[in-house]
Amino acid sequence: QVQLVESGGGLVQPGGSLRLSCTISKSIFGFNIMRWYRQAPGNQRQLVASLTSGGNINYAESLKGRFTISKDNAKNIVYLQMNDLKPEDTAVYYCNVYQSPANVDSWGQGTQVTVSS
Repeated sequence: QVQLVESGGGLVQPGGSLRLSCTISKSIFGFNIMRWYRQAPGNQRQLVASLTSGGNINYAESLKGRFTISKDNAKNIVYLQMNDLKPEDTAVYYCNVYQSPANVDSWGQGTQVTVSS
C-alpha cells in the first residue's frame, strides 16, 4: 500500500506563490507516472500536471507558464510550484501515482489552496 501525503496548501493573495509537496511512502523510481489534480467545489477533478518516469512533463493548457511539476528522487517527493496564483486556482489539490503492471493507482488526501484577497 502506497501512502501519499500532500502539504503546502493554504491561503494566498492573488499574484502570490505556493509550493505543494507530495511525500510518497516508497521510492518514486517505481512509478510510471506522477500527477497533480485539483477539484474546485461543484467541479470535476481536473488534471493539472503530470511527470513520467522517463521525464516527460505535461500541463493543463490553461496553466502552462505558471505551474511547474518536479520531483526529488532522494526524498520521494513530487512538487507543484504555483506562481501568479488567481482566484480560479482555488481548489483542493491531489497527488496521484500510477505503477504498472501492478496497476497501483494511489491518491493522497488533498491539500486546500485558497486564493483570495
